[in-house]
Amino acid sequence: MSRIGLAPIKIPAGVTVDIAANNHATVKGPKGEISQQLHPEMKISIEDGVLTVERPTEQKRHKALHGLTRALISNMVVGVAEGFKTQQEFVGVGYKVAVNGTNVEMALGYSHDIILKLPEGIKATAVTEKGKAPLLTMESCDKQLLGQVAAKVRSLRKPEPYKGKGIKFLGEELRRKAGKSASKK
Repeated sequence: MSRIGLAPIKIPAGVTVDIAANNHATVKGPKGEISQQLHPEMKISIEDGVLTVERPTEQKRHKALHGLTRALISNMVVGVAEGFKTQQEFVGVGYKVAVNGTNVEMALGYSHDIILKLPEGIKATAVTEKGKAPLLTMESCDKQLLGQVAAKVRSLRKPEPYKGKGIKFLGEELRRKAGKSASKK
C-alpha cells in the first residue's frame, strides 16, 4: 500500500490546479506556473480544495505510479505557493562566486573562470563575507529543475574527503579521511 499516494493534498489559497482530460496538470500560484504531463492511468480528483490521487488496480506498477503522481503534484503545489531554495558553500582558498544577471561566474582553482548560464525560472544570489566561505543561493518554483542545476554546480568541483575543499550544500556532513600519517602508526 502506498502511504504517500493515499495522503490528500490541501490546495492553499491563491493556488489553482487544472487537470486536463489527458492528465496534463497545470498549477498556478504567486511564485509562478508549472505544468507537467502525468500518467494517464491515475485518477486525479479535486473536491473542496483537496486533491486526491487514486490508482486503477493493485498491481505493483500502479502502486509505484500512485505515490509518484501524488509526489509530483505535491511538489508543484508547494513550489508555486512557497518555492524551493538551495544553498551551496564554496570551500577552498581562492574560490569565488558572483552572479551577473542570469550568469553565475565561479573561480574554482582552474586556469579559467567557469561561467554557468542559469535556465529560465531560477533566481540566484551570491554572498561573500570576510572569514566565511562564499555562498550561492538559488530559488525556484520547480523542484526538479532546481535540483538539477544545483547538482551541475556541485559537479564542477565535488568536495574531497581529506581537506573538505569543493562545493558542498550548506549543512552537509562530509566523510573525512585521516590521510597517510594516521596509517603508519
